[in-house]
Amino acid sequence: MIDFQAVIDTLVNWGANGVLNASGWTVLAVTLVMTHLTICSVTIFLHRAQAHRAVDLHAIPSHFFRFWLWLTTGMVTKEFVAVHRKHHAKCETPEDPHSPQTRGLKALLLTGVELYRAEAKIPETLAKYGHNTPNDWIERNLYTRFSWQGVALMMIINLTLFGAIGLTVWAVQMAWIPVMATGIINGIGHYYGYRNFEAPDASTNVSPWGVLIGGEELHNNHHTYPTSAKFSVKPFEFDIGWMYIRGMEMVGLAKARKTPPQLILGELKDVADARTLEAIIANLDSAHVLRPNSSTLGSPFTSLHHTPTSFRSAVRW
Repeated sequence: MIDFQAVIDTLVNWGANGVLNASGWTVLAVTLVMTHLTICSVTIFLHRAQAHRAVDLHAIPSHFFRFWLWLTTGMVTKEFVAVHRKHHAKCETPEDPHSPQTRGLKALLLTGVELYRAEAKIPETLAKYGHNTPNDWIERNLYTRFSWQGVALMMIINLTLFGAIGLTVWAVQMAWIPVMATGIINGIGHYYGYRNFEAPDASTNVSPWGVLIGGEELHNNHHTYPTSAKFSVKPFEFDIGWMYIRGMEMVGLAKARKTPPQLILGELKDVADARTLEAIIANLDSAHVLRPNSSTLGSPFTSLHHTPTSFRSAVRW
C-alpha cells in the first residue's frame, strides 16, 4: 500500500531543499561559481574571440561557452557581436547602441538591456557587423531558434537542485550580465574611472583589478587596443580573463592572436644605421598626409580635418 503521507513529505522536502539539500553557504558558493562562468563565457568567447577575433579557441571551450551562454543568458552570438562591433565603430555618437555620453548614464543603468535588444532587431546592423559568427546546425536550430528556452531550462535545473531557493539563484543569474556588463561596463565604463590612454572616446578603467567582471573593468585599455586578448597593460593591473586564456593556451585549447604592444627602448645612436634608414623609407608612403596639398593652399591639411566629438567629462579618480 502506498504511503501517501510519506510521498507528500518527500515532495515537500524536495520543494524546500531540492535534491542536493545544500546549505545556504553551499548555494551561495555555487551561485558565485555559475555567475563567474557566465562572465568568463561573455568576455572570453563572445567579446574577445568572436567580436574582436583577439583569440582563437579550440572547439571544446567554444562549444562549452556557447552552451553555457544559452543556459544562462539566452544571448545569440551574432546579435551580441553585431551590436558590440557597431558600438566600437560608432562610439559615443548618436549611432552608438549604448553610449552613456549620448543616452545618459541612467538609461544605461536601468534600460541597457532594452537598448541592446532594440539594436539587435535591426537587420542592417546584423548584416553589416555580425559576419563570421557561428552558423552551424546547433546554432541555427537550437541556440538561435530557441534562445529563451535555455534560460527556462536553467530555472528548472536550479529548482531541481536547490528547491525553492533555486528560483532566487536563477534570478541572480539572469540579472548578472545586465547589471555587470550592460550597466557597469557599458555605462560606468564610459563615464567614471581612470584612463591610461587618451582614446578617442570616453572609455575609462572602472578598476585596475579585473576579477568580478572577468577583466572587462579595464575598459579604457580595451578601447585603446580593441583587438588585444589581454586587457591589462600596467604592472599593477590584473585581468583574470587573460589568466584563463593563458591557462588554456598552455594545454592547447586557445591561442592569443594579439596583445598590447610593448615599448622596447634601444641604444641611442649618433648615426642612423641601415635598419633605421629602412624603417624611414618603409614609412615614407604614409608621410604624404603631412605635406600641404598645393591644390588647397587655403587649407593645406584638409585631408586631416575632422569634427571633434564633445564628451561629458568622465569623472576621474
